[in-house]
Amino acid sequence: MADFSAFPIARRWPASHPDRLQLYSLPTPNGVKVSIMLEEIGLPYEPHLIDIGKNETWTEEFLSLNPNGKIPAIIDPNGLDGKPLGLFESGAILLYLAEKSGQLLPGNPALRYETIQWVFFQMAAVGPMFGQLGFFHKFAGREIEDKRPLERYRAESKRLLRVLEKRLEGRQWVMGDEYTIADISLLGWVRNLIGFYGAGELVGYDTLKNVPTWLDRGLDRPAVQRGLEIPKRT
Repeated sequence: MADFSAFPIARRWPASHPDRLQLYSLPTPNGVKVSIMLEEIGLPYEPHLIDIGKNETWTEEFLSLNPNGKIPAIIDPNGLDGKPLGLFESGAILLYLAEKSGQLLPGNPALRYETIQWVFFQMAAVGPMFGQLGFFHKFAGREIEDKRPLERYRAESKRLLRVLEKRLEGRQWVMGDEYTIADISLLGWVRNLIGFYGAGELVGYDTLKNVPTWLDRGLDRPAVQRGLEIPKRT
């Protein structure tokens, strides 16, 4: 049985199945990357709902695993050296799980790095820009009289969508015929942009061809459908 004594987070959110990977998350665009990945690879795991509305990511226990105070985070009871491994940052977790399982990351070194660059594209550009657009379009940012911030994030989000649109020309997935962690990293964010944020019209989503068909294809995957609802919100 795994020893989680070195992880204070496990005291606040105790493991019912300590032999399984522990997921601390919420079904946000970043959180669902990991739940979708886990559903795709079939690795047994136990999800714990972290309520950001109650500031649970800023508790001492959560910060002991992720000092940046963001979901998702994991503890793998069977880490690379056979000992429990704690990890945060969704992109790093995707890479770790892909390498651990031998799935959803090409074995060819050149294709492997090409896949990773698209994961970094999501982490460095798509997530931050779409998130800021959502804030200024849907949330408190709407009250700001100066519309330059909204326009900046609208224009950049529109540009990024067209980068993805160009990449998907003649491709079923970001890497061609092979569905990978690059797709998993992006699906939740594009879905959120046009769904929860309601920003489709702002970014001209209806003028795109490849991105919408790619998104529909991804959302049709049973593992994606399951992962989008994990952990269950209370």
